Amino acid sequence: MTKPIFISHPIYESSTYGSGHPLAIPRVSLATDLVKALGWLDKTNYIESREATHKELVEFHTTDYIRFLMNAERHPPSETDRVRYNIGINGNPIYPEMYRRPATACGGGQIAADLLMFDEAPCVFNIGGGQHHGLADKASGFCYLNEPVLTIRRLLETGARRVFYLDIDAHFGDGTQLAFHGEDRVYTLSVHEQGRWPQRRGVKAGDPGSVEDRAGGMARNLPVPKGLNDTEFDYLIDTVALVLIKNFAPDVIYLQCGVDALADDPQSKLELSNRAIWRVVDELKQLGLPLLVSGGGGYNPFSVGRCWAGVWAQLNGIEIPTFLNGGAERLLRDVTWHHHKAKSPPDRWFTALADDPNQGPIRGEIYDLAEKSLNN
Repeated sequence: MTKPIFISHPIYESSTYGSGHPLAIPRVSLATDLVKALGWLDKTNYIESREATHKELVEFHTTDYIRFLMNAERHPPSETDRVRYNIGINGNPIYPEMYRRPATACGGGQIAADLLMFDEAPCVFNIGGGQHHGLADKASGFCYLNEPVLTIRRLLETGARRVFYLDIDAHFGDGTQLAFHGEDRVYTLSVHEQGRWPQRRGVKAGDPGSVEDRAGGMARNLPVPKGLNDTEFDYLIDTVALVLIKNFAPDVIYLQCGVDALADDPQSKLELSNRAIWRVVDELKQLGLPLLVSGGGGYNPFSVGRCWAGVWAQLNGIEIPTFLNGGAERLLRDVTWHHHKAKSPPDRWFTALADDPNQGPIRGEIYDLAEKSLNN
C-alpha cells in the first residue's frame, strides 16, 4: 500500500453558494492551500477529482432529480420544481455550479473508494465530500447530492463486506442513516448536537437522531448537550465509537469529518478544540483498516481550514508545528469573513493550527448517553 491520498479540485476555489450564505466562505480551497503552503502536498499524494457520472449518481439519486440539477445550471427552474426538489429555497440556493460542484465531490468519493478497495492507499481524504443530508430525490441542508451514500455503495460494490460510517458533524447525519436503514452491511453512528437541525428543538425519545433511534438496528446516535468539551467527546469516542467499530468488524471505515462542533464555529453550541477532532482521526488510523475521511460542515473559514489541514497531518503522521510558516500565515490573514466572531479574532487563527485544548468534567448526561447507546 502506498501513502495517504488527498483529493480536491479547483472548482472549490471559484464557486460559491452566493453572498450571505453560510457556505460563501473559503473552506476546501483554504485547507488545500494551507496544506500546500506547509509542504505536505505534492504530485505524489494529490489527485484531482472528477465529476461523478450520471450512472454513478443514479445508484442512489433519482434520474429525474439528476436531470433537474443538470438543467438548473443552464435554465432557471420553475417555482413548481423549486418546491419539488427543495432548491432555490430553504438554504439551498441556485448558483452557477450547483450540479458540477456536488458532482465533483461525489466523483472524489468514487475515486477514494477505488483507491482503498484496490489497496492503492491506506487512507484517503476526500476533502470536498461529506454531504450527509442529501436525499434521493431532493436537496436538504445545503447538500444537493449525498456523497457518503454514493461512496459507501461504491465500497460495497467493489468488495467491502462491511462499512462503518462515523459522523462527527454537529448536525445529525440523517440522509446517510436513512439511505442505509436496516442494511446489515453498513453501520452508522452520528455524534451531533441535541435539538439542532435536522432534529427538532423539542426532540423526544425515538425521534430521528435520538439515542433511541436505531434505524432498523444498524445505527446508533449520540445527541450531545450544548457545551460538549474535549474530555466528554474523547469519552464517547473511546467507550462507544471504538467499541461499536470493534464489535461490527468492518472492512472499511468512513469518517464524515464535519468540523462545526468546534468552539469557534457559529452554527453550533458545542465547544470542541480541533485537537479533539485530530484525536479521532488518529484513533481510527491506528486501527489499521482502510480509512476514508471526508469534509462536511464548518462555517468559520479559519477554524475549518486549520482543522482540516491538521486532519491531513494526522493521516500522514506529521507533527503539528507550534507556529505556522510565513506562507500559511499570509493565507489566513488574507481571508475576509464578515461575521461578528471575526471582529476581534484570536491571534491563533493566523499563527497556529492547533487550538488550546478544552478539557473539562464529564457530565452525567454523557455517561447516560454512552450507556443507552450500548444497550441492545
